[in-house]
Amino acid sequence: MFKTVLFPIDQSRESREAVETVANVVKTYGSRLVLLSVVETPEANQTPTSAAEAEMTSAEAIAQLLQEAKALFQQQSIDAEIIEREGKPAFTICDVADELNADLIIMGCRGLGLTDEGVAESVTNRVINLSPCAVLIVP
Repeated sequence: MFKTVLFPIDQSRESREAVETVANVVKTYGSRLVLLSVVETPEANQTPTSAAEAEMTSAEAIAQLLQEAKALFQQQSIDAEIIEREGKPAFTICDVADELNADLIIMGCRGLGLTDEGVAESVTNRVINLSPCAVLIVP
């Protein structure tokens, strides 16, 4: 049913809490797991508002995050592929899901992408509205 599962990750607590759900789905369906992290390109007049947001603009921090996540899944006997992309998170997540022919995107309910406009403009909400496949949101 879920041949390919895409798990977009960032430094958020919600992302870490979704790991157990991802592992359960992947093991249950024998899915291919792809971990994705997006290096967000800050706009010219935009500065990160937190240390965690600043890290999401660092390619080195993203690469380390992906390797740590891959190791975490390997401890559970799950092979994971990793993809690092640059761009706007919601659009990039949906583009990668489309490229991979993903059957499911699993993500935390709130990541680091909550904008000043609030939940209506959050990365999660945008992914739900733009996704080419099913989206499972882990509260």
